[in-house]
Amino acid sequence: MQPAEFLDLFVRALPSQGQRSCHCWWDHQSAKASGLQNAGSGTLTSVDLLHRWDTMTAHEKEEIMLSRLLASAFVLAGANTAIADDMKMPTNSGDLKWEAAPPTLPKGADITVLSGDPSKEGLFVLRLRMPSGYKIPAHNHPTDEGATVISGNFHIGMGDKLDETKAIELTAGGYAEAPAKMNHYGWTSSPSVVQIHGQGPFGITYVNPADDPSKK
Repeated sequence: MQPAEFLDLFVRALPSQGQRSCHCWWDHQSAKASGLQNAGSGTLTSVDLLHRWDTMTAHEKEEIMLSRLLASAFVLAGANTAIADDMKMPTNSGDLKWEAAPPTLPKGADITVLSGDPSKEGLFVLRLRMPSGYKIPAHNHPTDEGATVISGNFHIGMGDKLDETKAIELTAGGYAEAPAKMNHYGWTSSPSVVQIHGQGPFGITYVNPADDPSKK
């Protein structure tokens, strides 16, 4: 099939005049390029294009279609650039930047935020790095919490008080979920990294206020 024949099929597949309401800026550019502007309106709509298509030369048709393809390419390029600007670059675990966990968690842990901001509205993902024997007393969160063990041995239990006899040990790949306001606790039996995700703003409330390290 020749290019002009393909263009004929493309244009004839456009909706009928009664269905059209498109006044795209690239129609105007195409009209200017081919000298086919409407004398009254100054623009060439898709309806006008369809009506004049059979009288155009193959060269005029190719110019119009090329201008439309270029316009579409610019739109797609702009959209891809916006997406790329919002996307964080892929990161290996060895390149993560760690810092001391906030004072609302017991001392000794480090934290790194992978995505979002736990203090603001929206989804977030962070990782908590804890030494062996690290304990987090019974607490709850205002939003649902999902936890995935990246490495080590992390024990988690549900209840109002940390009880090492009533917890489940999770190893690398293990997952746990705590609904909003549900009391739970955890501790490690080896150096461990746990990934936490949820909906911000994220917070922690200890069942026993005396367990809150930020108040000590």
